[in-house]
Amino acid sequence: MGSSSFCGWGIRTIASGEPRYNPMSYHNGSVWPHDNALIAAGFARYGRREDTARVFESLFSASTYVDLRRLPELFCGFTRQRSRGPTFYPVACSPQAWAAATPLYLLLSCLGLSFESEASRIVFRKPVLPRFLNEITLTGLSLPAGKVDVAVRRANRGVVVDVLNRSAAIEVLTIN
Repeated sequence: MGSSSFCGWGIRTIASGEPRYNPMSYHNGSVWPHDNALIAAGFARYGRREDTARVFESLFSASTYVDLRRLPELFCGFTRQRSRGPTFYPVACSPQAWAAATPLYLLLSCLGLSFESEASRIVFRKPVLPRFLNEITLTGLSLPAGKVDVAVRRANRGVVVDVLNRSAAIEVLTIN
């Protein structure tokens, strides 16, 4: 997450100090949303939820400069500057199918959301919300036993998960 890799719009494919770095190169310094979602999932797995949220925040900010907020395949890895959007890669596919899954995977990683079907349990492990999101309602979270609706909201310095509706004996567990 240092400035040589994290440009403010996401994590570059190559750090800016590397000899072959070029922020306009397809693979040598650009930012790929789906790669960033995978990196953020790794951060979450190893307890770095704040870094996960920071990656989510950066890509969400980038999406505000894109038609219908649909993330492109990649964008250039130039350092983020105030009041300027990301530099778009000239021939990037936009929208891009694998980039479409990026926000959902980032949300799943931030919330630490997992499903334990055999135990009829939905677990939120060390959930965080990115700064741009104070509350989200997830409806129809499904297990074989039934469905659950939950509200996840910022509270004081943490995140609270409230069960809104439950169609069966499904446990919703938050581990902080």
